[in-house]
Amino acid sequence: MKTGIHPEYATIKATCSCGNIIETRSTVGKDLNLDVCSACHPFYTGKQRVVDTGGRVDRFKKRFGALSSKK
Repeated sequence: MKTGIHPEYATIKATCSCGNIIETRSTVGKDLNLDVCSACHPFYTGKQRVVDTGGRVDRFKKRFGALSSKK
């Protein structure tokens, strides 16, 4: 590899809004502030809600659910 053309790959701290601190390596060169991380994101914590406004899922199953069973 050529010397002097690659950015410095240094250790940084990524701080989430929930207070979780993640130590990682990056070429950014400064600490980062995150909105969400794997410790507080609803998808990863299992606290995600399925929002069914107006019965859309039931309406879809009623209209198109019968199509898949006609095979």
